[in-house]
Amino acid sequence: MDGLPPSLESVILELAKFPGIGKKTAQRLGFHLLDSSSKTLEELAGAILALKEKVHDCPQCHYIAERELCEFCRDSKRDATTICVVERVLDVLIFERMGEYRGLYHVLGGLISPLDGVTPDELHIEDLIKRLPGVRELIIATHPSIEGDTTALYIGQQAARFPLKVSKLARGVPMGSHLEFTDEATLASAYSSRVEL
Repeated sequence: MDGLPPSLESVILELAKFPGIGKKTAQRLGFHLLDSSSKTLEELAGAILALKEKVHDCPQCHYIAERELCEFCRDSKRDATTICVVERVLDVLIFERMGEYRGLYHVLGGLISPLDGVTPDELHIEDLIKRLPGVRELIIATHPSIEGDTTALYIGQQAARFPLKVSKLARGVPMGSHLEFTDEATLASAYSSRVEL
């Protein structure tokens, strides 16, 4: 790679594996790390190792946590009678930025996709069903796609045995897009216009 020392080349190749990081950005980051002090690099390495050692799935909602339960499941001020079901951990952050939702979350860890071999058993759907007694509303916030709609329909069918309202986001979120790329105003509109399944 352009006559670079092998150790720098190795760092650049590893950085380029991150999402959204191309070859040029990886090179800039690699040279930035090379110019950084040993103390800075040790702190970065320590933070990365601590991330892997300390952060785990919340056993209740499958968000991320350092303590036994995540901050949302531990928060007694949140509405425990409402659960918002999302595909990924990042989707929780999108809802929190919106600033309107005050219930709990449940992260599925993906979407049902028979073509990709992803069945309901491979997602955290059974854990969700166990949480439904006492819940008044289940908001399904999967992204609008065939897989998202299939997953929403499946969850709605599973939740039908409980006396609760099952709703999904209105179609203000563009078909085929991820919540991660949806602005807060559009998401807030879809949330407030959610429809019952």
